[in-house]
Amino acid sequence: MNISVCTLAHGRAGHLVNLVRGLAGSAWQPAELVVTVLQDDLYDLPETDFPIRQIHRPGEGLSLAAARNAAARAATGDLLVFLDVDCIPHPALVGDYAWVAGQEDGVFMGEVAYLPKDAPLDTFDFRALDELGVQHSERAGPPEDVLGRCRDYRCFWSLNFAMTADAFARSGGFDEGYVGYGGEDTDFGRVCSEKGLPLWWVRGAKAYHQYHPHHMPPVHHVDSVIANAEYFASKWGEPTMQHWLRAFRLMGLAEPVDGRWTRLREVTEADRALTRQQEDQPYASTRVVLEQLESEAAPVG
Repeated sequence: MNISVCTLAHGRAGHLVNLVRGLAGSAWQPAELVVTVLQDDLYDLPETDFPIRQIHRPGEGLSLAAARNAAARAATGDLLVFLDVDCIPHPALVGDYAWVAGQEDGVFMGEVAYLPKDAPLDTFDFRALDELGVQHSERAGPPEDVLGRCRDYRCFWSLNFAMTADAFARSGGFDEGYVGYGGEDTDFGRVCSEKGLPLWWVRGAKAYHQYHPHHMPPVHHVDSVIANAEYFASKWGEPTMQHWLRAFRLMGLAEPVDGRWTRLREVTEADRALTRQQEDQPYASTRVVLEQLESEAAPVG
């Protein structure tokens, strides 16, 4: 089985180099790495035993759906493995996906461990990374068996997943009506479910998420989240990302106006401070911020 690994990148050069280093140490080498480059300059990447092809699409901003589709269209493999640029693959990740793709049809989602800021990455000691990496508290853990059925399309997450090229073609790919950040993953999960492509959790196929500061809920993408939530509603009858919209409403950032979500004011430094991932946190948490906002909004007495 020929396997193409697909990613997209804008900045994050160091993260991409580590992704390449991880793939170079894979027990099952991929046939290629395809990188959709969303910046003016191509990347200077390490030499590998497999080809790296950079698909240059500058000036398109964070069109994540279109970028993933571009990588998939350019890929030549029978199996497509999608990794976000800030992921380091475990040496068994490629082989794990090859094995499960031979057992079932559908979409396979591997494990993710979040690394702290000071994780040592000069050499990849995966035992040490396993000790340091933590599971996201708002994501499902690995199944008891190698494969476990995921029956909620809203859980689909493009950070680390795989499917055959044939299954991706049957899905129609990501809807490029989603522009910027948010919504395209949930839409893709729903489309796959509607088209009879089951979602699977995988025990294994592990990736390590490299630390970088982030905001949850993503106030830095409030406009695209609102626009994409409305686009989702136009397709499926209800908005997605409702936990983020709820947080935006409690913050006074946005609310429904005449039936459509609308931003009410500019994002402030106080908004960014509230939602900013702290240096001692391996990931940002919408749940923590939303609980604080709900508590502050609750009536006294």
